[in-house]
Amino acid sequence: MNKNNEETKKFIEEFDSLLGDTQVEVVVCPPFTSLESASRLLKTSSIKLGAQNMSWEDQGAFTGEVSPDMLLDLDVEFVILGHSERRQIFNENDDIINKKVVKALNKGLRPILCVGETLEEREGEKAFDIVKNQLIKGFENISGNEASKIIIAYEPIWAIGTGKTASPEDANEMAAFIRSTLKEIFTEEISEEVIIQYGGSVKPANVEEIMNQTDIDGALVGGASLEPKDFIEIVNF
Repeated sequence: MNKNNEETKKFIEEFDSLLGDTQVEVVVCPPFTSLESASRLLKTSSIKLGAQNMSWEDQGAFTGEVSPDMLLDLDVEFVILGHSERRQIFNENDDIINKKVVKALNKGLRPILCVGETLEEREGEKAFDIVKNQLIKGFENISGNEASKIIIAYEPIWAIGTGKTASPEDANEMAAFIRSTLKEIFTEEISEEVIIQYGGSVKPANVEEIMNQTDIDGALVGGASLEPKDFIEIVNF
């Protein structure tokens, strides 16, 4: 919940001017109130547009919700689902998140499905069980062909906005575990096709070490994406 409409426009103009040619796929996910302006500005850019959440319903008496069709109308291609803040603060459970993932796929949106454990769960040696359960429930009613379109973001909840970061080795261990779980659910081929991101206080100072890990394909960047010069350093590391 950062940046009003004018601030979003200023950010995109500055960031796009810094980006230049890159092989990195970059997605920005502004607040709902800024999506229309962002969509207009990104029409001639290589930067893709995503939303931070969406409803599993198409329309109707769901005051305050935003439907997938509303996002598609603004040329949104990606949507973050199951972010730890949605789970922790707004009590979204695995069933709700699964309904959103299924709906996004049915509508042609690419879900960025977030999974991760709390500090208490990690210290209680439950991290792998928690993440596996989130994956199994998150991928219910989804075919193998659809599964390969989902991006998974591993975000250890204890490392978000705290300045703490899971060690690159810890992050990679979980990413490898996520890939092996997808192999169990689907096939090895599909598990290799799925993009697995790390999200947990990613910043210019640690991005290279994180991205050099074998099973981490990208980053879900939070606070460090609010300043164009920081975000461009992450993209261009």
